Order: sequence, then structure tokens, then C-alpha cells
Amino acid sequence: MRTFSNLVKPYIAWMSVFIVVPMLLIILYAFTTVGNEVLPFKFTLDNFIKFFDPVFLRVLGKSLQVALITTVISILIGYPVAYFIANVKENIQTLLILLVTIPMWINMLVRTYAWISILSDNGLINSFLSKIGLPTVTMMYTDFAVVLGMVYNFLPFMILSIYTVLAKLDKALIAASYDLGANRIQTFIKVVFPLSLPGVISGITLVFLPAVSTFVIPKFLGGGNYMLIGNLIETQFITVGEWNFGSAISLIMAMIIMISMVITKKFDKNVEENNSSGGGRLW
Repeated sequence: MRTFSNLVKPYIAWMSVFIVVPMLLIILYAFTTVGNEVLPFKFTLDNFIKFFDPVFLRVLGKSLQVALITTVISILIGYPVAYFIANVKENIQTLLILLVTIPMWINMLVRTYAWISILSDNGLINSFLSKIGLPTVTMMYTDFAVVLGMVYNFLPFMILSIYTVLAKLDKALIAASYDLGANRIQTFIKVVFPLSLPGVISGITLVFLPAVSTFVIPKFLGGGNYMLIGNLIETQFITVGEWNFGSAISLIMAMIIMISMVITKKFDKNVEENNSSGGGRLW
């Protein structure tokens, strides 16, 4: 055991340098402000109080709204896709999962730039509309462009989370449902969907949390004027130089993310207990 425990030490050192130390610095900056020559830092809560200005609260509300829309659309698209993949032959499943994951091999920045060439006024869509005689439409720098970019980038996480659960689903339960007289719709509602909820919840976590804090997609597809909470943090650190206020916002977002994870984990646990206790019974 001691030999294996030594293998953990490099990871602990890496985690301490790149995770623990930055978090401690964020906490330090969040609760302090510039002091004087004797005391460089002065404790204050002004950075947090400043965040509750209506302007910044609207940015937070907009971020939560966009992330929620992205998550809902990802579920509506991702669940049927995952269900279809889980019910084809295994060799075809491997190919389809590969097609889903291939875009994730490319850097998000590159994928976002690709959407700029598609959605811009002189992009592929408007060029196609012009060729067939239809009027062009403005899609860049809109809510549609930002949500589309987020769904495109985060949808694979939803598909993979749901597919993983559906692929492991005991086929005997479905056969038993048919033997008891249930049709396809009844079997899906009473057996398949309840048992797949852990995958849906994991997908919600993997989509909602990065969507609420991302800044690359709103920055490029929103034209720089589309301000979400991630863009606000980036602006405070890079443009304005307000590291203290930026750290306070980051800490608030970290708390929101942790609370969201606790809620989803608790809900996931309740779903699993309900399924294991017979909550997913046919009748």
C-alpha cells in the first residue's frame, strides 16, 4: 500500500500548485483591497457588496437564463440521440459515439471561430440564401448565435451521459414490461426514462455549469457586447484590472456552482433510491 500511496504524491503536488494556491489567492483578493505602505492589504466586504448592484445582478440573471435554455435544448436534442445510439447494433454504436466525440477533439476556440464563418452576414448560411433568392438574415451577435454555440459545444456531454446509462440498462426489464402488456410508450415512460434519470442529471451538471460561466462563446458569437458572468470576470481581470472585484465574482460563482452540484447530487441520489426501492415499477 505504501508503494501505491507514493504514486499519489505527484498529483497532490500538482493539485496544490495549480488548484489550491490559485483558490487561496482568489479568496485573498476577494476579501481585501489595496491598503497602505504599512499594510498592503486591507480586509473588506465591499467587493461582494458591489456585486449586488442591479447592473451586475442582471448579468448574473442573463447568464443563468442562457445556461438554462442551453441545458433544456441539450436535453431535448441529446436524449433522443442517446436513445437511438443505445438501441442500434454495438458496432454501429461505436461509430456513432465516435462521430459525437470527434468535435470535442478540436479546441473550443477553433469551433467557435468556425461558427463565425457560418453565421456572419457573409457566411455560409447567408451565401446559400442569396443563391436561392431568399433574403439574408442577421444571426451573429444575437441570443440565437450564443445559445447555438453553447448547445453545439456542450451537447456531446449530454449525449454521452445519457447514453452511458441507457447502454447499461437491463434489457430484461424492457422484455418484462412487454410481457406484462405494456406498449412502447408505456415501457419508455414507466421503465426506460425513470432508470435513465441519473444520466440526465449528470448531463445537466456537465452542460449547465460550464454554460453559466463560459466567456469564449459569448465574446465571439456575441460580438463583445454580449455580457455574461464569465465575460464580466474576464473584463475585471484583463481589461479593468480590478482583481479584487473579479475575485469576488469568481468566488460567488464558485459557491453557486457548488450549491448546484450539491442539489443535483442529492436529486440523483433520491432518484437512485427511488428506482432501487421499486419507484420505477411498471404499474
